[in-house]
Amino acid sequence: MRKILIVTALLISSSTIKAQILKDAWNQTKGIATGAATTAVQQATTAVNTAIGGNATPALTNEEVIKGLREALSVGTNNSSGTASKVDGYLKNARLFIPWPEEAKDMREKLIKLGMQKKVQEFETSLNRAAEEAAKKAGTVFLDAITKMSVSDGFAILKGADTAATNFLRKTSYSPLYDQFLPIVKEAIAKVKVTSYWNPLVTKYNKLPGVKKQNPDLNDYVTKKAANGLFILIADEEAKIRKDPMARVTDLLKKVFGAK
Repeated sequence: MRKILIVTALLISSSTIKAQILKDAWNQTKGIATGAATTAVQQATTAVNTAIGGNATPALTNEEVIKGLREALSVGTNNSSGTASKVDGYLKNARLFIPWPEEAKDMREKLIKLGMQKKVQEFETSLNRAAEEAAKKAGTVFLDAITKMSVSDGFAILKGADTAATNFLRKTSYSPLYDQFLPIVKEAIAKVKVTSYWNPLVTKYNKLPGVKKQNPDLNDYVTKKAANGLFILIADEEAKIRKDPMARVTDLLKKVFGAK
């Protein structure tokens, strides 16, 4: 009888332990499931709030985008004119260098054959010095064109290529920009005395038998080349602002190009 009682007690004790183990396992599983469900609900709530603007950055307006594009071009213009106006800003930059006028390339070749290589190089240097001098005052002209630039769909430019704003400025504002830049270049050409290098060359060449007389419009030539060089640099600056957060030096640039 005593053995039966002992066996019965052991069975009851074993069942109690198993029951406790099962209970603990159930409570642990329920806790994990409850935690996961809570996390899922929180994530869903966050997603909904973001979708309806609860925690989202306010959407950009077209007006803000246009202001941001203008500001990017303005920053780019100031940086570019500063770079181009330095000594050798054009002369030692292969992308900006202003060469001998293409229409007079035969003249250049013949003059070099006549031993006037140094004079030819001095003239080419003077062209680039004129552009560097003109770049000192280019900022005002370009900034005026940027201010007057008419943009209807800022988002199309913002979502466009890395130089979309610069390309748009060139396309829509080049003619008036050229007209304002031309007198500045004329003044620069006079200041660095381009014609004093040119006149002896053209006089010598035009006296050669059988050659076509040369008289290119240097004012027009240097204005176009100088403006083109500035557009190249402005495009570089725009691409930098789009790609590099450190180049977004104002709050507006950070907002517009950070949300791109």
